[in-house]
Amino acid sequence: MVRTYPSDVAFTPAVKAVQERAGSRKSYARMERDGSWETTVTDDLREYIADLDMFYLTTATADGQPYVQYRGGPPGFLKALDDHTLAFADFGGNRQYLSVGNLSENPKAFLFLMDYANRRRVKVWGTARVVEDDPELLEKLRDPAYPGRVERAIVFTVAAWDVNCPQHIHRRFSEWQIAPKIAALQARIAELEAEVVSLKTKPKHT
Repeated sequence: MVRTYPSDVAFTPAVKAVQERAGSRKSYARMERDGSWETTVTDDLREYIADLDMFYLTTATADGQPYVQYRGGPPGFLKALDDHTLAFADFGGNRQYLSVGNLSENPKAFLFLMDYANRRRVKVWGTARVVEDDPELLEKLRDPAYPGRVERAIVFTVAAWDVNCPQHIHRRFSEWQIAPKIAALQARIAELEAEVVSLKTKPKHT
């Protein structure tokens, strides 16, 4: 399929028809002409994924039945291999292999990258493939400090990506993000409790 604009990967004729009826087509047509969607892995995207410890991967069967899978790992486990390619280690799970099976017959895939703490979401369209016989790549994606067992790599070729608005995103935080703040509060509480004990046991002057 020949695309005039990168956003055509999402804004199909059917989608544009709905936008026309809803009155939003004019603003999106202007966005298309201004070239607001990216087609390469920019420094901004590299910085964005560096702290992500989860995202959602969407694949589909050969006849188009979609499947969305939560992917989790250490912060930064989704890595940029080059200006057009992202990849991540596929850890052992429940052994259903739905995403792996889907990609064997339909390479089209989608990444929904959520940063709940900062209320940002990035949508990435492209294709993906499963790599099992590349020890060098698997080693590059592995994190020795993370207990998950790497079974394979999922390599994602970027077609287009866009930053979505923060509307209706509820802020949530990962344990590693709030742990230092909790530790600081606990230390301050302990300090104050010790001070209270000291004041209570201090001899009173008459």
